[in-house]
Amino acid sequence: MQTTQSFLFIGALGLGLVLGSSFLHYEVLRNLSTLLPGLGFIPRRMRVLVAILGGMTSHLLQVVLFAVAYFLAAGPTGGALAGDGASPTFFDFVYFSTETYTSLGLGDIYAVGPLRLLVGVESITGLLMIGWTTSFTYLEMRRHWDPIPGSTPRRARERNGD
Repeated sequence: MQTTQSFLFIGALGLGLVLGSSFLHYEVLRNLSTLLPGLGFIPRRMRVLVAILGGMTSHLLQVVLFAVAYFLAAGPTGGALAGDGASPTFFDFVYFSTETYTSLGLGDIYAVGPLRLLVGVESITGLLMIGWTTSFTYLEMRRHWDPIPGSTPRRARERNGD
């Protein structure tokens, strides 16, 4: 039987992971926002790719952060991973974290015990962070994407009353 202490520990761990993920993602996107305009040697449209790669790097770091938490918290009181195969390896935790962060949820590996609480926290965190990256990418595209040749930029059309 799972104790209240186990759930409180996993809940506190989840809160720490949300704060850590948010801080990490904020710093990556803030640094990218500062860095991208100064990359004059890279064509403007390619800077959008740099932004996407930076966002993906942040997501991968967060997945590994959650995987480490699962790995360390798994045990008699923290829960475990169950499903395909024998006892899970660290790479199983990374795989599970990736499918949870992206809300893919294949179900071949699943959490049991108090660890289930952390799974819900990671899913919500992943959803929010992916949305944040989408918004950031859109803003960077507006800043660095060249307009279609021959088209009038939207701001010019608005000034002219079009």
